[in-house]
Amino acid sequence: MCYCSYSPPWFLQDGTVQTVYTALWASRDWERTTQNPDPPYEEKIFVGAKGVPIFGWVAIPDNAHGTIVGTYGITGDLDNQWYLKLLGRKAYDQGYAVVLFDWRAHGKTALLSPTLTSDGLYEGEDFVRIAATAKAMGCPGKFWFMGYSLGGQLALWAVKAAVELLKEDADLGLEDSEIGGAAVICPSLDSRRSLSFLVKHPVGKYLEKSIARQLNKLAWQIHDAHPGTIEPEAIQRANSIWGFDDELVIGRLGFPTVEAYYDASSALPLLPHLSKPTLIIYAEDDPFFEPAIIPELQAACVSNSKIDLLLTRYGGHVGYISSQKCQRQAQDPDAWWAWNRILEWINQHTKSVNQPI
Repeated sequence: MCYCSYSPPWFLQDGTVQTVYTALWASRDWERTTQNPDPPYEEKIFVGAKGVPIFGWVAIPDNAHGTIVGTYGITGDLDNQWYLKLLGRKAYDQGYAVVLFDWRAHGKTALLSPTLTSDGLYEGEDFVRIAATAKAMGCPGKFWFMGYSLGGQLALWAVKAAVELLKEDADLGLEDSEIGGAAVICPSLDSRRSLSFLVKHPVGKYLEKSIARQLNKLAWQIHDAHPGTIEPEAIQRANSIWGFDDELVIGRLGFPTVEAYYDASSALPLLPHLSKPTLIIYAEDDPFFEPAIIPELQAACVSNSKIDLLLTRYGGHVGYISSQKCQRQAQDPDAWWAWNRILEWINQHTKSVNQPI
């Protein structure tokens, strides 16, 4: 479906401007936009796919009525990913248990293991195993997988992994009925086409360079924490997103080329096969992604009744800062339109499940 009621302030009606504004300005004063405090998180080390340790935070409110498991995009860590922490605050306030984690090769997870990223191929299972451990800690079903940007791709992989893993592992400790589904903001859907688009975009090419510098820094952190696991020369050559995957990732995963890796890990081909409720929020003016993907996204969502697509004219990349008029129309408590829609959508699914027959 198409949800067209989102509108930003007039000065954020350009996708690139909203993207840059969100990253550089909104990140500075986001705490002043919400009255919800940080949940009382407990640190936890989970065990993901192939035994990889995953660092995370867990907070469980009294009488929780579901659990959100989420992570962030291509770079960052739990301490600096304010957009994810905003979700945690809002979800906990609405009665959800919250599990946030540093995905592979990020944050404290990178200090625990030299295992590099796989863009969903293993992270999807990580989500599910984290949910199983969270259940043992007292987090209730249903479990909802969430992320934005590349983290959104990982969460979509989690929906696929959940169905497969529950069939294969009877000792996991989760029931199929306890998996709610996924809700994602501006997910990466086709890595090959979108990266090619990004590096040719007049502003995107600078965004790519900034991300590449963060990935390079991440690689050096792993090198320092786990001596001998990454060759310094390979890190020095990895001076782009493509170069990072070429030099450091694909060999360990057994892919002959970056193209093959991107084709295998991209989320767009997953959409027709998702069998749990899934919400995708996507902006037509997202400067990170190839616009030609949008008709394919629409077609995939139309053909799968489990997917709700909120396709908007504006929004940028993981921005969705709403105007005051938009906030009044949606009866939102703040300007964070996308997170508000996601929690509204999950609440609707929770109520439909709990209604007496």
